[in-house]
Amino acid sequence: MSNLQTIQTCVCHNYEIIKLIIQDAEHMFENKTHEVLDEPEENVKQLPPTNFDMDKIKTTLKQFVRDWSDVGEEERKTCYNPVIAEVKDRFPLETRDPSTVSILVPGAGLGRLAYEFAKIGYSCQGNEWSLFMLFASNFVLNKCREVNSFTLYPWVHQWTNNKYTEDQTQPITFPDVNPSDLPLNSNFSMAAGDFLEVYQEAESFDCIATVFFIDTAHNVILYLETIHKILKPGGCWINLGPLLYHYADVENETSIELSYEDLIEVVKKVGFEIEKEETNLRTTYTQSPHSMLQYEYHSVFFVAKKPS
Repeated sequence: MSNLQTIQTCVCHNYEIIKLIIQDAEHMFENKTHEVLDEPEENVKQLPPTNFDMDKIKTTLKQFVRDWSDVGEEERKTCYNPVIAEVKDRFPLETRDPSTVSILVPGAGLGRLAYEFAKIGYSCQGNEWSLFMLFASNFVLNKCREVNSFTLYPWVHQWTNNKYTEDQTQPITFPDVNPSDLPLNSNFSMAAGDFLEVYQEAESFDCIATVFFIDTAHNVILYLETIHKILKPGGCWINLGPLLYHYADVENETSIELSYEDLIEVVKKVGFEIEKEETNLRTTYTQSPHSMLQYEYHSVFFVAKKPS
Protein backbone atom coordinates (compact mmCIF):
# COMPACT_ATOMS: atom_id res chain seq x y z
CA MET A 1 0.00 0.00 0.00
CA SER A 2 2.85 2.42 0.79
CA ASN A 3 4.18 2.06 -2.76
CA LEU A 4 0.76 2.82 -4.24
CA GLN A 5 0.59 5.91 -2.06
CA THR A 6 4.00 6.98 -3.32
CA ILE A 7 2.86 6.46 -6.92
CA GLN A 8 -0.27 8.51 -6.26
CA THR A 9 1.86 11.30 -4.80
CA CYS A 10 4.10 11.27 -7.89
CA VAL A 11 1.11 11.37 -10.25
CA CYS A 12 -0.35 14.30 -8.34
CA HIS A 13 2.99 16.11 -8.47
CA ASN A 14 3.20 15.56 -12.26
CA TYR A 15 -0.30 17.00 -12.53
CA GLU A 16 0.81 20.18 -10.77
CA ILE A 17 3.66 20.56 -13.28
CA ILE A 18 1.25 19.94 -16.17
CA LYS A 19 -1.01 22.71 -14.85
CA LEU A 20 1.96 25.07 -14.85
CA ILE A 21 2.78 24.04 -18.42
CA ILE A 22 -0.69 24.74 -19.78
CA GLN A 23 -1.21 27.90 -17.73
CA ASP A 24 -1.65 30.77 -20.20
CA ALA A 25 -0.64 28.38 -23.01
CA GLU A 26 -3.39 29.73 -25.26
CA HIS A 27 -1.41 32.97 -25.56
CA MET A 28 1.76 31.31 -26.88
CA PHE A 29 0.86 31.69 -30.55
CA GLU A 30 1.63 35.22 -31.74
CA ASN A 31 -0.49 35.00 -34.89
CA LYS A 32 -3.63 33.66 -33.18
CA THR A 33 -6.67 35.80 -32.41
CA HIS A 34 -7.86 35.23 -28.83
CA GLU A 35 -11.63 35.53 -28.67
CA VAL A 36 -13.55 35.93 -25.43
CA LEU A 37 -16.11 33.19 -24.78
CA ASP A 38 -19.72 34.38 -24.62
CA GLU A 39 -20.65 31.91 -21.90
CA PRO A 40 -19.02 31.24 -18.53
CA GLU A 41 -16.06 28.91 -18.59
CA GLU A 42 -17.76 26.47 -16.21
CA ASN A 43 -20.51 25.92 -18.82
CA VAL A 44 -18.09 24.99 -21.58
CA LYS A 45 -18.27 21.26 -22.26
CA GLN A 46 -15.06 19.43 -21.38
CA LEU A 47 -14.25 16.43 -23.58
CA PRO A 48 -12.63 13.48 -21.79
CA PRO A 49 -9.04 12.70 -22.85
CA THR A 50 -8.56 9.82 -25.27
CA ASN A 51 -6.01 7.02 -24.97
CA PHE A 52 -4.08 8.83 -27.70
CA ASP A 53 -4.01 11.99 -25.59
CA MET A 54 -2.77 10.09 -22.55
CA ASP A 55 -0.02 8.38 -24.54
CA LYS A 56 1.14 11.74 -25.85
CA ILE A 57 1.28 13.17 -22.33
CA LYS A 58 3.40 10.23 -21.15
CA THR A 59 5.71 10.68 -24.15
CA THR A 60 6.05 14.40 -23.45
CA LEU A 61 6.99 13.76 -19.82
CA LYS A 62 9.76 11.43 -21.00
CA GLN A 63 10.86 14.06 -23.50
CA PHE A 64 11.82 16.29 -20.56
CA VAL A 65 14.31 13.58 -19.64
CA ARG A 66 15.82 13.43 -23.13
CA ASP A 67 16.07 17.16 -23.76
CA TRP A 68 16.40 18.95 -20.44
CA SER A 69 17.74 16.69 -17.68
CA ASP A 70 21.08 15.32 -16.57
CA VAL A 71 19.65 11.81 -17.00
CA GLY A 72 19.26 12.45 -20.75
CA GLU A 73 22.82 13.71 -21.24
CA GLU A 74 24.14 10.44 -22.65
CA GLU A 75 21.22 10.17 -25.07
CA ARG A 76 21.83 13.73 -26.25
CA LYS A 77 25.51 12.98 -26.78
CA THR A 78 24.76 10.13 -29.18
CA CYS A 79 21.87 11.82 -31.00
CA TYR A 80 22.67 15.55 -31.02
CA ASN A 81 26.45 15.87 -30.73
CA PRO A 82 27.30 14.36 -34.15
CA VAL A 83 24.88 16.81 -35.81
CA ILE A 84 26.19 19.81 -33.86
CA ALA A 85 29.80 18.86 -34.64
CA GLU A 86 28.98 18.58 -38.35
CA VAL A 87 27.36 22.02 -38.41
CA LYS A 88 30.37 23.59 -36.66
CA ASP A 89 32.68 21.87 -39.11
CA ARG A 90 30.78 23.14 -42.16
CA PHE A 91 30.07 26.61 -40.82
CA PRO A 92 33.20 27.33 -38.72
CA LEU A 93 32.92 30.06 -36.14
CA GLU A 94 36.45 31.24 -36.95
CA THR A 95 35.67 32.19 -40.55
CA ARG A 96 32.16 33.69 -40.46
CA ASP A 97 29.62 35.30 -38.21
CA PRO A 98 27.40 32.39 -37.04
CA SER A 99 24.37 34.68 -36.88
CA THR A 100 24.44 34.80 -40.69
CA VAL A 101 23.95 31.01 -40.85
CA SER A 102 20.27 30.03 -40.83
CA ILE A 103 19.45 26.58 -39.46
CA LEU A 104 16.08 24.80 -39.34
CA VAL A 105 15.34 21.93 -36.94
CA PRO A 106 12.07 20.20 -37.96
CA GLY A 107 10.53 17.91 -35.36
CA ALA A 108 12.23 19.95 -32.66
CA GLY A 109 10.38 18.33 -29.75
CA LEU A 110 11.13 20.32 -26.61
CA GLY A 111 13.68 22.43 -28.47
CA ARG A 112 17.03 21.35 -26.98
CA LEU A 113 18.88 20.80 -30.28
CA ALA A 114 17.61 24.11 -31.69
CA TYR A 115 18.59 25.81 -28.42
CA GLU A 116 22.12 24.40 -28.66
CA PHE A 117 22.53 25.89 -32.14
CA ALA A 118 21.24 29.26 -30.92
CA LYS A 119 23.56 29.14 -27.92
CA ILE A 120 26.54 28.73 -30.27
CA GLY A 121 25.35 31.83 -32.12
CA TYR A 122 23.64 30.45 -35.21
CA SER A 123 20.26 31.78 -36.33
CA CYS A 124 17.98 28.85 -35.63
CA GLN A 125 14.31 27.99 -35.86
CA GLY A 126 12.73 24.86 -34.44
CA ASN A 127 9.55 23.48 -35.95
CA GLU A 128 7.07 21.24 -34.14
CA TRP A 129 3.61 19.95 -34.97
CA SER A 130 2.52 18.32 -31.70
CA LEU A 131 0.62 20.66 -29.38
CA PHE A 132 1.79 18.59 -26.43
CA MET A 133 5.42 19.23 -27.35
CA LEU A 134 4.74 22.89 -28.15
CA PHE A 135 3.15 23.56 -24.77
CA ALA A 136 6.05 21.86 -22.99
CA SER A 137 8.76 23.56 -25.05
CA ASN A 138 7.12 26.95 -24.47
CA PHE A 139 7.22 26.29 -20.74
CA VAL A 140 10.89 25.27 -20.71
CA LEU A 141 12.19 27.92 -23.08
CA ASN A 142 10.11 30.87 -21.88
CA LYS A 143 9.16 30.17 -18.26
CA CYS A 144 12.14 28.32 -16.76
CA ARG A 145 14.92 30.58 -15.51
CA GLU A 146 16.74 28.49 -12.89
CA VAL A 147 18.70 25.27 -13.28
CA ASN A 148 16.94 22.13 -11.98
CA SER A 149 14.08 24.15 -10.53
CA PHE A 150 11.37 21.57 -11.31
CA THR A 151 10.93 17.87 -10.58
CA LEU A 152 9.08 15.24 -12.63
CA TYR A 153 8.39 11.52 -12.26
CA PRO A 154 8.53 10.44 -15.92
CA TRP A 155 8.42 6.66 -15.34
CA VAL A 156 5.49 6.59 -12.92
CA HIS A 157 3.20 5.03 -15.57
CA GLN A 158 5.69 2.29 -16.41
CA TRP A 159 4.43 -0.83 -14.64
CA THR A 160 6.55 -3.44 -16.41
CA ASN A 161 10.25 -4.31 -16.44
CA ASN A 162 10.96 -2.54 -13.16
CA LYS A 163 13.87 -4.25 -11.42
CA TYR A 164 13.30 -2.38 -8.17
CA THR A 165 10.05 -1.01 -6.81
CA GLU A 166 11.48 2.51 -6.55
CA ASP A 167 12.50 2.53 -10.23
CA GLN A 168 8.93 3.48 -11.14
CA THR A 169 9.07 6.60 -8.98
CA GLN A 170 12.59 7.79 -9.80
CA PRO A 171 12.52 11.60 -10.11
CA ILE A 172 14.34 13.80 -12.59
CA THR A 173 14.95 17.53 -12.32
CA PHE A 174 14.86 20.02 -15.16
CA PRO A 175 16.12 22.09 -16.86
CA ASP A 176 19.77 21.10 -16.51
CA VAL A 177 20.78 24.47 -18.01
CA ASN A 178 19.24 27.93 -17.96
CA PRO A 179 17.31 28.14 -21.26
CA SER A 180 17.54 31.93 -21.23
CA ASP A 181 21.33 31.74 -21.29
CA LEU A 182 21.68 32.80 -24.93
CA PRO A 183 23.76 35.45 -26.71
CA LEU A 184 22.17 38.90 -26.49
CA ASN A 185 21.82 39.10 -30.28
CA SER A 186 20.58 35.50 -30.67
CA ASN A 187 17.99 34.77 -33.33
CA PHE A 188 16.05 31.78 -31.98
CA SER A 189 12.42 30.89 -32.56
CA MET A 190 9.95 28.00 -32.57
CA ALA A 191 7.37 27.65 -35.33
CA ALA A 192 4.19 25.62 -34.85
CA GLY A 193 2.61 23.62 -37.62
CA ASP A 194 2.99 20.86 -40.17
CA PHE A 195 6.45 20.93 -41.74
CA LEU A 196 5.08 20.56 -45.27
CA GLU A 197 2.64 23.44 -44.80
CA VAL A 198 4.82 25.88 -42.87
CA TYR A 199 7.90 25.71 -45.12
CA GLN A 200 7.15 26.45 -48.75
CA GLU A 201 9.50 29.35 -49.52
CA ALA A 202 12.40 28.19 -51.68
CA GLU A 203 16.04 28.66 -50.69
CA SER A 204 15.39 29.85 -47.12
CA PHE A 205 17.97 28.00 -45.01
CA ASP A 206 21.69 27.29 -45.07
CA CYS A 207 21.30 24.07 -43.10
CA ILE A 208 18.51 21.69 -42.10
CA ALA A 209 19.16 19.35 -39.17
CA THR A 210 16.79 16.42 -38.71
CA VAL A 211 17.11 14.05 -35.75
CA PHE A 212 14.55 11.22 -35.42
CA PHE A 213 12.30 13.14 -37.81
CA ILE A 214 12.01 11.91 -41.38
CA ASP A 215 10.14 8.73 -40.39
CA THR A 216 7.31 10.86 -38.95
CA ALA A 217 6.07 11.48 -42.50
CA HIS A 218 3.05 9.94 -44.18
CA ASN A 219 5.02 10.26 -47.41
CA VAL A 220 8.74 10.56 -46.76
CA ILE A 221 9.38 11.56 -50.38
CA LEU A 222 7.45 14.81 -49.81
CA TYR A 223 9.74 15.53 -46.88
CA LEU A 224 12.81 15.02 -49.06
CA GLU A 225 11.47 17.27 -51.80
CA THR A 226 10.57 20.02 -49.32
CA ILE A 227 13.97 19.86 -47.62
CA HIS A 228 15.67 20.20 -51.01
CA LYS A 229 13.38 23.08 -52.00
CA ILE A 230 13.90 25.24 -48.91
CA LEU A 231 17.67 24.74 -48.72
CA LYS A 232 19.83 27.41 -50.30
CA PRO A 233 22.16 26.30 -53.13
CA GLY A 234 25.28 24.95 -51.48
CA GLY A 235 23.38 24.30 -48.26
CA CYS A 236 23.45 21.00 -46.42
CA TRP A 237 20.99 18.61 -44.84
CA ILE A 238 22.24 16.65 -41.82
CA ASN A 239 20.17 13.67 -40.73
CA LEU A 240 20.41 11.19 -37.88
CA GLY A 241 17.85 8.59 -36.85
CA PRO A 242 16.06 5.31 -37.62
CA LEU A 243 13.18 4.52 -39.97
CA LEU A 244 10.37 3.68 -37.58
CA TYR A 245 7.68 5.11 -39.90
CA HIS A 246 5.14 6.28 -37.34
CA TYR A 247 2.05 5.71 -39.51
CA ALA A 248 3.01 2.24 -40.76
CA ASP A 249 0.54 0.41 -38.52
CA VAL A 250 -2.06 3.13 -38.02
CA GLU A 251 -5.47 2.23 -39.41
CA ASN A 252 -6.85 4.50 -42.14
CA GLU A 253 -3.56 6.40 -42.45
CA THR A 254 -1.42 6.45 -45.58
CA SER A 255 2.23 5.56 -45.14
CA ILE A 256 5.16 5.03 -47.48
CA GLU A 257 7.90 2.91 -45.90
CA LEU A 258 11.17 2.84 -47.83
CA SER A 259 14.20 0.83 -46.80
CA TYR A 260 17.26 2.90 -46.09
CA GLU A 261 18.81 1.60 -49.31
CA ASP A 262 15.85 2.89 -51.33
CA LEU A 263 15.59 6.09 -49.31
CA ILE A 264 19.15 7.15 -50.01
CA GLU A 265 18.59 6.58 -53.73
CA VAL A 266 15.55 8.86 -53.62
CA VAL A 267 17.64 11.46 -51.76
CA LYS A 268 20.05 11.45 -54.70
CA LYS A 269 17.29 11.58 -57.33
CA VAL A 270 15.69 14.57 -55.59
CA GLY A 271 18.95 16.40 -56.29
CA PHE A 272 21.23 15.90 -53.29
CA GLU A 273 24.85 14.85 -53.24
CA ILE A 274 25.73 12.50 -50.37
CA GLU A 275 28.93 13.76 -48.76
CA LYS A 276 29.04 11.66 -45.59
CA GLU A 277 27.29 8.46 -44.57
CA GLU A 278 27.46 6.26 -41.48
CA THR A 279 25.24 3.38 -40.43
CA ASN A 280 24.68 1.37 -37.26
CA LEU A 281 24.96 4.30 -34.85
CA ARG A 282 23.64 2.92 -31.57
CA THR A 283 21.04 5.37 -30.26
CA THR A 284 18.11 5.40 -27.86
CA TYR A 285 14.98 7.53 -27.55
CA THR A 286 13.49 8.54 -24.17
CA GLN A 287 14.89 5.34 -22.70
CA SER A 288 14.60 4.72 -18.96
CA PRO A 289 18.09 3.81 -17.72
CA HIS A 290 16.49 1.67 -14.98
CA SER A 291 14.25 -0.49 -17.17
CA MET A 292 14.95 -4.20 -17.59
CA LEU A 293 13.92 -3.76 -21.25
CA GLN A 294 16.24 -1.55 -23.30
CA TYR A 295 15.35 -0.50 -26.86
CA GLU A 296 18.23 0.49 -29.10
CA TYR A 297 18.20 1.77 -32.68
CA HIS A 298 20.98 1.22 -35.18
CA SER A 299 20.51 4.66 -36.69
CA VAL A 300 21.89 6.17 -39.87
CA PHE A 301 23.78 9.44 -40.12
CA PHE A 302 24.31 11.23 -43.39
CA VAL A 303 25.12 14.66 -44.79
CA ALA A 304 23.54 15.65 -48.09
CA LYS A 305 24.49 18.79 -50.01
CA LYS A 306 22.33 20.78 -52.41
CA PRO A 307 24.62 21.64 -55.34
CA SER A 308 25.38 25.31 -55.89
